[in-house]
Amino acid sequence: MTSPMPETNQLPHALYRAEQVRALDRAAIEDYGIPGAELMGRAGAAAYRLLRQRWPGARRVTVLCGGGNNGGDGYVVARLAASDGCDVEVLALADPEGLTGDARTMAAAFRDAGGTVSPFQGMPRRADVIVDALLGTGLDREVTGEWAQAIAAANAHLAPKLAIDIPSGLHADTGRVLGLAIQAEVTISFIGLKQGLFTGEGPGCCGQIVFSPLGLPAVVWSREVLAARRLDWSKQAEFLTPRRRSAHKGDFGTVLVVGGAPGMAGAARLAGEAALRSGAGLVAVASHPDHAALLGAGRPELMCHAVADGDGLGPLLERADVVALGPGLGQGDWGRSLYAQVLASNKPLVLDADALNLLAAAPQASHRWIITPHPGEAGRLLGRPTAEVQADRFAAVRELQARFGGVAVLKGAGTLIFGASHRPPGLCSDGNPGMASGGMGDALTGIVAALVAQGLSLEEAAGAGVCLHAAAGDRAAARGGERGLLASDLIGALRPVLNRQFLAEGEP
Repeated sequence: MTSPMPETNQLPHALYRAEQVRALDRAAIEDYGIPGAELMGRAGAAAYRLLRQRWPGARRVTVLCGGGNNGGDGYVVARLAASDGCDVEVLALADPEGLTGDARTMAAAFRDAGGTVSPFQGMPRRADVIVDALLGTGLDREVTGEWAQAIAAANAHLAPKLAIDIPSGLHADTGRVLGLAIQAEVTISFIGLKQGLFTGEGPGCCGQIVFSPLGLPAVVWSREVLAARRLDWSKQAEFLTPRRRSAHKGDFGTVLVVGGAPGMAGAARLAGEAALRSGAGLVAVASHPDHAALLGAGRPELMCHAVADGDGLGPLLERADVVALGPGLGQGDWGRSLYAQVLASNKPLVLDADALNLLAAAPQASHRWIITPHPGEAGRLLGRPTAEVQADRFAAVRELQARFGGVAVLKGAGTLIFGASHRPPGLCSDGNPGMASGGMGDALTGIVAALVAQGLSLEEAAGAGVCLHAAAGDRAAARGGERGLLASDLIGALRPVLNRQFLAEGEP
């Protein structure tokens, strides 16, 4: 599987590990005769074009240069900015006299053109743009000493930051910050997108991500099998074909939501309404007798049933095509009884919240479910601290699937999806931090269950559901902002997003 060859302002869907991108770079040089200096020149030129496009009025440019090829790219940017009449200040954390290869060539070219290089001793008081060319994709240890001081000083400066290839201090494969990382407004990535840019702490460090393939021939990308797949709703929407004019509700499946212990009825309600808004033909909610009658008051389309224990689920399970288990379920006797009854059924399942906590207490595997943990729940499932899960989310989602079967969805910034097909993990690049609020996971559970009910495979429903959820969150945020975004706002945006009715320019 190969990646498309997009223009600079387009993002491909193929994601790679850093070592794979280095292999692609070597192939371009050794097998297709493109000199390394030429590639470095193209990278620096692409970065400088982006700088001019993003900040057309910038005249004071500060470039932080390290000692490897990333630093060489920075020297190209500095030379081009100087030739364009900018006031350029290059601050080096590696002596340019000690550079080797193409980086040494580019540093020499900058100085031969009249540029000066100063050792880093702090950031200038005034700069319009700071270019981060300190540390590249090969970083695999904590940033310390002078390097950490430079990153901290750059982050504290009011000028916007442009990161070349990757924000310095970010691990290219995992998205983990290695002590300290540049907080960039824009990151331009070359040859292949690194998977760590899009998950964990990557999105928070990268800002907007721009891609340049550096004019490599398309055949180069056939050398590497992608490490992960970037997913977005624009592509995942293709799984849902137009409905027949003769369709009826039975064609689109029945979702059963099981949850809503006393004090947590809202979770089951959110999951049920999200399933309805995602196109399920019928949605039933099995909830605690204390409040089941009230659940449908605000949404009469939900068929709400009072269930005293697991034995009361029998008729509802028979009619269900898929069960969403866990929203507000609790871990008391009532929740445990329903959990055991649902797991004994032969239905496709979407497990979330307390269903995952009960699964962690008594692990088992199944090929017929989708598990949707957030990092804390994933830590309990794997028996390790949340921080370890976040340190390598790709490894965690693979281990979740290996231990529990079916499809694993590891939620968070850059949600990951990995299924039994063992295709490269999917990574959703949509979504926003406004979605970090209560009830969002309940909505996702209902969305994914609805897509299973409509005939998608578990893996298809997981990927498409995560992307639909994220795209609806983005639409809701575009209408009213991220702060204060509610799960019900996201659910309200599902219908236009599902039907691909995008916001018009200027629409409130």
